[in-house]
Amino acid sequence: MHTPEGILMRPVAHIRSDFPTKFGIPKQSGLSEALEAQVVFCPEYRSADAVRGLEEFSHIWLLWQFSAAVREGETFSPTVRPPRLGGNKRVGVFASRSPFRPNHIGLSCVKLERIEYTSEGPVLIVRGADLMDATPILDVKPYLPYADSRPDAAGGFTDAVSARALRAEIPEELLRRVPEEKREPLREVLEQDPRPSYQDDPERIYGFGFAGMEVRFRASNGVLTVLDIRKEN
Repeated sequence: MHTPEGILMRPVAHIRSDFPTKFGIPKQSGLSEALEAQVVFCPEYRSADAVRGLEEFSHIWLLWQFSAAVREGETFSPTVRPPRLGGNKRVGVFASRSPFRPNHIGLSCVKLERIEYTSEGPVLIVRGADLMDATPILDVKPYLPYADSRPDAAGGFTDAVSARALRAEIPEELLRRVPEEKREPLREVLEQDPRPSYQDDPERIYGFGFAGMEVRFRASNGVLTVLDIRKEN
């Protein structure tokens, strides 16, 4: 069987999300369904016919590229250190969802809220995306409950490691700086603990961009305290 050495793939769309950088993005799709994002198709794919019937599905799969993880001259590494294991234990790259993989392809299941028909063609409004703003989307496929749902599936090493969860304390004067429709999504992101899994310094001040704002916080003893929220320069 002939196998081509290279397969040409080009984006069909890009995501518009509230995250300008990787820090703060939910660690998996679907964890923060209050988060809304947009899938905007590239000009050559802005056809209403291309999404005909998609509105009948409640969820969709996004196949996308870890564009921020692509490095020139990168060599293949058969093992990675998953953050869920504290960044200390190695597992096979194909037993992980690490962005550092041969083809840098990500997979996310998101809720399809609606389709808006705009001057940019059909735009998919989705919830629960775990993608950085401007991430290239390689394909969109419908989620099929009868085939894609596996309630009895084993989760490997993730079954034995609990995700950290925090209680977020946001002073009212800071919360008022956040647009009302962004307050609940921000709280969800904070309560899932946006810090790297291997970092737990109670004195360290962390910061990340969200919806045109910079959010700074400290976490200790199960409580995340927001210290400042300001517009990004």
